[in-house]
Amino acid sequence: MEKQAEKKTEKKTSSVSFAMLAALLLATTLALAAPKAGKSTAAQDVPAFPGTLVNARYVYVTSYDGDQFDPNLLPEDRAAIGAVQDALQKWGKFILVYEPRQAEIVLMVMSRPSEDVLAVYDARGWPNNEYLWRMMGRNGLQTGEVPLLADLEKAFDQATAAK
Repeated sequence: MEKQAEKKTEKKTSSVSFAMLAALLLATTLALAAPKAGKSTAAQDVPAFPGTLVNARYVYVTSYDGDQFDPNLLPEDRAAIGAVQDALQKWGKFILVYEPRQAEIVLMVMSRPSEDVLAVYDARGWPNNEYLWRMMGRNGLQTGEVPLLADLEKAFDQATAAK
């Protein structure tokens, strides 16, 4: 009878060990398969900031679909303009202007669920010229934390340090 009890205990221990191993393997598989959350541009290299604009001080922020006062502008783009303007003021490197003719640099933003865009244009010739610097990433222009503007700051600091 003692041997039967021993066998039952071994069997229970073996079953519990197998179940724990299976649960551990399942948890590991799910953790590895889950999408990684993190900064929008963590894996991207930050392009160099254009040297022709390192001495610029006046910046205008708008979106590809219109300025922040356009009644037809998507709310996401309006929020992105506001987030970039707030982050620019905290950074303190540029003076924010509210008319493109007063600017030396134009920052254009676009915020979509799939991806956000921040692009830098030389205000001379804008909107007909091409961007000089651009970064894209998911959740890159959110209120509070603006990772794409942090990338711009990094590129600007590198460009001015190289001067």
